[in-house]
Amino acid sequence: MAEASVQQRKHPAMPGVLVAVAVAIAGLLWAKWWPYQAKAHGLATTHTWAGSGIFGVGGVQPGDAPSWSAATSFTSAYLRAIWKALVAALLISAALQTLVPRTWLLRVLNRRRPVSAAVAGGLAATPSMMCTCCAAPVAVTLRRNGVPTAAVVAYWLGNPLLNPAVLVFLVFVAPWQWTLTRLVVGAAVVVGGAVLVARLTDRRVPEEVAVPGPAADEAPSLRRYLGALLRLVLTLVPEYLVVVMLIGAFRGWLFPLGGDLRSGLLVVVVAAIVGTLMVIPTAGEIPIVQGLVLAGLSLGAAGALLVTLPAVSLPGIAMVGRTFGWRVTTATAAVVVAGGLVGAALLPALNL
Repeated sequence: MAEASVQQRKHPAMPGVLVAVAVAIAGLLWAKWWPYQAKAHGLATTHTWAGSGIFGVGGVQPGDAPSWSAATSFTSAYLRAIWKALVAALLISAALQTLVPRTWLLRVLNRRRPVSAAVAGGLAATPSMMCTCCAAPVAVTLRRNGVPTAAVVAYWLGNPLLNPAVLVFLVFVAPWQWTLTRLVVGAAVVVGGAVLVARLTDRRVPEEVAVPGPAADEAPSLRRYLGALLRLVLTLVPEYLVVVMLIGAFRGWLFPLGGDLRSGLLVVVVAAIVGTLMVIPTAGEIPIVQGLVLAGLSLGAAGALLVTLPAVSLPGIAMVGRTFGWRVTTATAAVVVAGGLVGAALLPALNL
């Protein structure tokens, strides 16, 4: 006990770090790891994805005019799917802000070379397995603590694109070419795309949004934690919900794939761009792409959607834009669109 007391005096931040680790493990176990384990077990037995894509909720079809009913039905279905992950993300983000010293975060994610930083960010993203919107609060906190652009962008993109649970789901319910396309292009976008974004943009954190974490000699504080959590809820969640509702209302126009728009170069470009803007829950791309392929969508467009649908979204962009800076955010979205075009070329080639 005396030795533990000495260590605590030497490292007063250690209790806070341990609490942050416990919050992360408990939140991910509740929101992600346990539900996905059960989902994977069921898919291994049935090899069939139950349910349909979220864009058709409420009977909305491609080309339908915007409506309040479309907005509320989509938002309700989306929140039912992601609310646990969003709660976990907010709790984890507040813990990183107030319980983990900034120098400790930088020690893990700050690397001399952008490639190494991107790899570190991508690896850090793999266990959390969040959708782009739920990963956004954590990515915002990392950026505000001075984590370099390559690592932060890789973390944000790596959560949805390198999600091991989704890759397992694809193995069970889709052709192997789908899994390989997602893995290869996803890894290239996460690492290569993050490096490219870092090289093309200003990597400094804007001073007006930089909020350093606690010092290494600062003891944890429940008051600071609750204050950070409240700020995250008040600053990120309202704009997030507004954009989700707008997408739900206009989804008939925003996601026009189907009907006459099924094949050709135009549909691939539309899929790459629209898929980047739309918002879906984790693994929501699987029933969407399966349904569209059964309805006659080309493999090229399917390959684009496998990459772009989960990667980023308008609500995610709204959440990270001020902190990342709009140059970084726009460049990240452009990299995802480019990745979608690569996926559009790779998937049909694998099926030859």
